[in-house]
Amino acid sequence: MNRYDKLSQYVMAILFLIFIGLILFLNLLLPKKVFSESENRKLEQLPVFSFHSFISGKFTSDFEKYMTDQFVAKEIWVDVKSSVDRVIGKKESNGVYLGKDGYLLQKFVERSESELKEKVQTINSFHSSTPELTKYIMLVPTAVSVLQSKLPDYVSGDRERVLLNDVRTSLNPGIHYVDVYPVLSSRQNEPIYYKTDHHWTSKGAFYAYQQLSKQMGFTHKRDEDFDIRILTHDFYGSLYSKSGFRNLSPDSIELYIPKNEWEYTVEYVEEQQRTDSMYELENMKKKDKYTVFFNGNHPLIKINTGHKEGQKLLVVKDSYANSFIPFLTSHFSEIYMVDLRYYEGDVASLAQQHQIHDMLILYNMNTFVEDPSINNLTDTKE
Repeated sequence: MNRYDKLSQYVMAILFLIFIGLILFLNLLLPKKVFSESENRKLEQLPVFSFHSFISGKFTSDFEKYMTDQFVAKEIWVDVKSSVDRVIGKKESNGVYLGKDGYLLQKFVERSESELKEKVQTINSFHSSTPELTKYIMLVPTAVSVLQSKLPDYVSGDRERVLLNDVRTSLNPGIHYVDVYPVLSSRQNEPIYYKTDHHWTSKGAFYAYQQLSKQMGFTHKRDEDFDIRILTHDFYGSLYSKSGFRNLSPDSIELYIPKNEWEYTVEYVEEQQRTDSMYELENMKKKDKYTVFFNGNHPLIKINTGHKEGQKLLVVKDSYANSFIPFLTSHFSEIYMVDLRYYEGDVASLAQQHQIHDMLILYNMNTFVEDPSINNLTDTKE
């Protein structure tokens, strides 16, 4: 090897070290993001170190998630990797499957059995301590377990369904479990989930609303009772951004507007804002168009529907509820929406204060498994 070859190797090694150092420098010094608009979720923050968390492995696991979420120019790297993966025929990128007919499907990531048991125990404990509340729980299966025909041939969504059944059989018998898997599965050839986003569509939420009506005993509205308005044909959702898969057709977003709609008010309690619409149409100009429903997620929302004779409903929810709740405004006088990821109040006190007798817990199964905030249900706040 002559000296020029050695020199070129030294130069390449130095450039590589400079590149690694620059990436490390930027990761350390750039401000950390709290929320990802493209993925519509809170990003992991630097975990607090403790000897116990380090020994148990929780600290290293959380730190790895933190570094993944906060890595500099993450979306650019994801796009590059996904483009390479697609060229070589790979059907998975960053936890998202490239399915058939242009569907992107979020991979179901199972957490430890003990974490799931803790969440069920929390719900059962809350039920025992609040016997005056009639409780319903709707855990919505995600597209990966419902749209079996859209999955890559080597993927199965069976595990999510197994855990759904485990939760159902572990709940206190006094809690009404609303099983929406059969109705969604029977409609899987319809657009009940977005192709590029992890949420269900308004049509999927509509079928689940009809199923809830059978459990709660009210008469649901039919298709012909709504004006169905298409807001856009150009929606690229969270899975499109997260996966990096490109050259896919966009989604449409529909609103189901009751033909005989009552006047209502929507109050964002902690923000001290009030409006007469459940829809923020200005958000159709944004990247995350799903936030047209209630302008995204908020700690506490109160809806006064004008139905003086109706019951009051408390909904503990994730973002799947945002396109679901509008169907309920024809059946309740007041609806309180609590998102435990942001709400710092006491849920039992809230129900008692407003004399609420019916409660719905509504999560998609992926969020229910991954997000620990449901455990805040039994936390006593001052």
